[in-house]
Amino acid sequence: MAEPASDAFRHETERLVLRDWREGDWPRFWQLTNTPAVMRWLGDEADEATKAGARERLEGYRRDHGHTFWVLERKDDGGHLSGEMLGFCGLKRSNVEGEAVFGMMEVGWRLREDAWGHGYAKEAAIASLDLGFHRFGAEEIVALTVDGNTASWGLMRRLGMTRREDLDFEDPRWGPHLNPSIVYSITRDAWQGQTR
Repeated sequence: MAEPASDAFRHETERLVLRDWREGDWPRFWQLTNTPAVMRWLGDEADEATKAGARERLEGYRRDHGHTFWVLERKDDGGHLSGEMLGFCGLKRSNVEGEAVFGMMEVGWRLREDAWGHGYAKEAAIASLDLGFHRFGAEEIVALTVDGNTASWGLMRRLGMTRREDLDFEDPRWGPHLNPSIVYSITRDAWQGQTR
């Protein structure tokens, strides 16, 4: 496997590493996350065309904006899932054309099933929000989910994000069980003003 470029993104938290994608990451990522449980609220399991489109978008975000949904790894520290890829977490620009959220910075995450319930998503999302506000200059960051995905919007609330019904929208790519898309957001001032 080729070594990452010297300008490759890498950010560490207490237990985790957020980093740029490498060629060999993609098969492992899909093996870990393309499951019925993980993909339940994300349009169901991805076929090859969907996988290729997702890769193109994630690499495009990095190229065009300097950030993306980065690979999320557990540090090799002897703990739960030590040294393992957990999924992704990070920042992108919302790409829902024609909606109020289009172009806004968006935080998101997707973790493998056996990584759920250990606080990894919250730890990675806190790091991503910090990066969004302090490194990438966001004034406000949104997060998107659906009403049925209680784990997702529950984390958004725990992060201090506020429900923004004024930004909700119907996404024609998905059926009724994945609509409407609901939106949470947090401003830089609100983020800096809360204690975590």
